[in-house]
Amino acid sequence: QVRLVESGGGSVQAGESLRLSCTASEYGFRNPFMAWFRQAPGKEREGIAAIYLELARADYDASVKGRFTISRDDAKTTVYLQMESLRPEDTAIYYCAAGRPYRTPIEAPGYDYWGQGTQVTVSS
Repeated sequence: QVRLVESGGGSVQAGESLRLSCTASEYGFRNPFMAWFRQAPGKEREGIAAIYLELARADYDASVKGRFTISRDDAKTTVYLQMESLRPEDTAIYYCAAGRPYRTPIEAPGYDYWGQGTQVTVSS
């Protein structure tokens, strides 16, 4: 069983930045991808960023591309999501996931392990 622990959420003003962290109890190999998803109130969960750990290859949803950056620190078994130029529509609970996605890296099927989520609130 892989445990994922997110941290770094909070409340900010539009235009500000936040960095989320996700530390995994088990890292890579059997779960070569890690990703960030988010779910806003009344909306479905959406994948926003993913990273193929071995090559550090990243994929992004169009809604965050150019503003968010996913990265990893192998020594700390941690994946980060640096969020810049935050907007009110980025308000959501952000979840970290690990696994082997069946489809694209930012689609949920295949991610077997999930964190508990961290709240990000952006006010205008």
